Amino acid sequence: MYAVTNPSTGEVLAEYPTATDEQVEAAVASATTAYRTWARTSSPAERAELVRRLAQLHRDRQDELAAIIVREMGKPWEHATGEVEFAADIIEFYADNWEKITGDAPLDILGEGSAVVRRTPIGPLLGIMPWNFPYYQVARFAAPNLVVGNTIILKHAPQCPESAAAIQQMCLDAGFPEGAYVNVYASNEQAATIIADPRIQGVSVTGSERAGSAVAALAGQHLKKVALELGGSDPFILLSTDDLDAVVEQAVEARLDNSGQSCNAPKRFIVDESLFDAFAEKFTAAMTGTVMGDGFDESSEIGPLSSLAAAERLEAQVATAVEQGATLVTGGTRDGAFYSPTVLTDVTPDMDVYRQELFGPASVIYRVSGEEEAVALANDTAYGLGSYVYTTDAEQAERVADAIDAGMVYVNCVLADSPELPFGGVKRSGTSREMGLLAADEFVNKKLIRIAG
Repeated sequence: MYAVTNPSTGEVLAEYPTATDEQVEAAVASATTAYRTWARTSSPAERAELVRRLAQLHRDRQDELAAIIVREMGKPWEHATGEVEFAADIIEFYADNWEKITGDAPLDILGEGSAVVRRTPIGPLLGIMPWNFPYYQVARFAAPNLVVGNTIILKHAPQCPESAAAIQQMCLDAGFPEGAYVNVYASNEQAATIIADPRIQGVSVTGSERAGSAVAALAGQHLKKVALELGGSDPFILLSTDDLDAVVEQAVEARLDNSGQSCNAPKRFIVDESLFDAFAEKFTAAMTGTVMGDGFDESSEIGPLSSLAAAERLEAQVATAVEQGATLVTGGTRDGAFYSPTVLTDVTPDMDVYRQELFGPASVIYRVSGEEEAVALANDTAYGLGSYVYTTDAEQAERVADAIDAGMVYVNCVLADSPELPFGGVKRSGTSREMGLLAADEFVNKKLIRIAG
């Protein structure tokens, strides 16, 4: 089940045995034992220092770590090294801010005496992580929780066993006690067993809507806190600009980041009719001219999709859209796991693709007549992760940002994620926040301590 399969070639490079039930039990027991000392006898400052060492190890091993994920899921080398660096930045952010996420929050009270809210850890947590960002996704879940004092059991995606092992090794090399961070090659059925285990206090899932729904149902059955970071079909609204070439460049860069396999990438381009023709022409030309190739080739701007199955899935979505009446402007071809950058227009609400997430280098461009229609189209989706607004009108930017149903709105910028900024969505895109200080509040006991005067 766990294997490194290079999507550029289809070659299986390494296989890892799925954990036995005894190994799964050992992982839970180890995390539980470690929690008793990790949370109670180590100080937040001591935990933060180990987390800081973990960040540095990411930087020290950047090339080694990047090579692993190019092999595992095919992303271009520049994207891979950038991911490792960003993961290090996120981890370091929580080391730098340990006092803010573990300190008491005094309350103004009506009577005499004092009251504080004290954030304390709750216990071992299970993380179920996806393949598209093997280090970054783990960093934003694990780092704040390790500083707080929780322990982590990590079930990574089956196609990321080598990066999963590398993260655990870095935790050990940084000096974390045995069991503070445990990697386990669990099956879905074993993951369900872990969630049901009374020793596990919460579960975080980043992945598909289907996976999130299944885990949330199971967590609810066992009264476990669950954090969900799921899919997205983010709108990119263009209402006005003084530099269309720059907007197109940013639109293409954001759409093709990570070979188009990013949950918060813009996927629906909603363009005012006054700019539609020029935008569509320039955007299509840039997409068509993108260099596609092996991730280790420095000339490659995008790599293959993460697997043959992923490419076939996207191929089927685009083919169905065309069958239902959409116009294929460019792309729509597949060679193994490589899928050409694709642009669709003339998509209508009765087509399947109108409500789907296209997880790969495929885009839909819509023509709208003004702000009101743009916002209505942007919100006409079950997803609500990120969104992008381009306008030269500052007041319009405020109005549109306020009206969009999404967890994040970026105005006149893309790829602006940063460790201090919370990441998350609404509707079917998720229920929680990662990164920023808000991430550290997901799995803590906000304990009230009231002292009489």
